[in-house]
Amino acid sequence: MMDLSNLSPTPGATKKRKRVGRGPSSGHGKTSGRGHGGQKSRSGYSRRFGFEGGQLPLNRRLPIRGFNHSDRHPLTEINLDVLCEHVEDGAEVTLESLLKVHAIKKGSTGVKILGRGEATKKLTVKVNAISGSAREKIEAAGGSVELIAAPVARAVKNRKKGKGK
Repeated sequence: MMDLSNLSPTPGATKKRKRVGRGPSSGHGKTSGRGHGGQKSRSGYSRRFGFEGGQLPLNRRLPIRGFNHSDRHPLTEINLDVLCEHVEDGAEVTLESLLKVHAIKKGSTGVKILGRGEATKKLTVKVNAISGSAREKIEAAGGSVELIAAPVARAVKNRKKGKGK
């Protein structure tokens, strides 16, 4: 009868632990497989990813190519259905009011309203951008839309010294 007391792993499924530093007959005595001295033989040794022993690493030898798209979309997008969940009827919707009710994340520099869902409330919207369908839905619900100046995209980061200003 099979029960928990007579279970064992299948033959070959487990390996014996390597016992290093247990004499010459073990095959892992003296230096315990760590070679002859040096930084890598010491306990606690670790090096950062990509470290090449002081040689200029590959990621710094290769040129920077392509575009930096980190600021391609400086506006935070929010859909109409989500917007109507977070604000009351007749409210004025601005970047500050959306931050206050946690509809968008901190650090947002501007807002664009997209048209998914329906405008269930009469809203006064003052944002940086709005899609055509969202504008139609808000105005059909009796609200108004006012566009304010869009934020200026930040300068491109991570440039090498002396390259492009």
